[in-house]
Amino acid sequence: MGGETHLTVPDSLDGARFDMILARLAGVSRARARRMIETGRSGRITAGPDSRCRPGTRLAAGDGLWFVPPETTRPLRPHPVELDVRYEDRHLAVIGKPAGMVTHPAPGHGEATLVSALLHRWPEVEGVGEYPRWGIVHRLDKDTSGAILIARHPVAHRRLTDAIAAREVNRCYLTLTHGGFGVASGTIDAPIDRRRARRFVGPGGKPAVTHYQWLATWDRPLLSLLEVTLETGRTHQIRVHLGSIGRPVVGDRVYGRPARAGVDPGRVWLHAHRLGFVHPVTRRDVEVEVSLPSDLRSSLDVLGRPVSGEAPD
Repeated sequence: MGGETHLTVPDSLDGARFDMILARLAGVSRARARRMIETGRSGRITAGPDSRCRPGTRLAAGDGLWFVPPETTRPLRPHPVELDVRYEDRHLAVIGKPAGMVTHPAPGHGEATLVSALLHRWPEVEGVGEYPRWGIVHRLDKDTSGAILIARHPVAHRRLTDAIAAREVNRCYLTLTHGGFGVASGTIDAPIDRRRARRFVGPGGKPAVTHYQWLATWDRPLLSLLEVTLETGRTHQIRVHLGSIGRPVVGDRVYGRPARAGVDPGRVWLHAHRLGFVHPVTRRDVEVEVSLPSDLRSSLDVLGRPVSGEAPD
């Protein structure tokens, strides 16, 4: 493979994980090192460059490594997009993200992203976190609206990222699903695996836990409104979990099906309506709510009064 760099595991990293060793030797983040391994851009040499390992494989001093250095990153340019700022101080912010906005640059989505809007409003966000996710602590899918937490300072980013990993950030969503619910609340504890861009519940996946609280049900068509709280944050977690129990999210063309005209908003009926956390610097409790956007509110207006339960005001 052209452009390879060859290194040897030093004594100081004897017995360490492959991804940690690669991060240290290649000068990249642990997450990026993991991606390099998973995409075949690095490997362990024992009997040649095809002898690859998993990110968690323990290596010994003297083991040989090869890797392809990451491509030179292009600077991200600010883009003048108006932001719905719901909370702000010099350490962090909470933004109400509209549906249709991509969180960070990716193939096919380069300019008008949330990150480029952040750089326009707060230039100091550049360098906070990992390129190209400057300032991003967690993400929302393109078609999901609602509250998203932003770090404006490296210390805040590190502490908030740790808080999410420790399940100390409360992320609540509202979602409209097909079908009814015979219980007032429940938990879906099922690992999520992936095959290309599609996720599914499978024994080989990563642990994922979703809690839901039933709010209301309509009978024509049979739909239910839930408040959902994430314990973990896997990609498409709510959509995959609810689809796996036969209650797919309205408007989900990947894991579910559309609803009738007027009820289907033309995108996934999913909104991050509340975000609660302990401030990483002041240690004060912060809770921010973002009300339903007009397209989702219109769906509930079309449905009218539920046959049981109560919809949000």
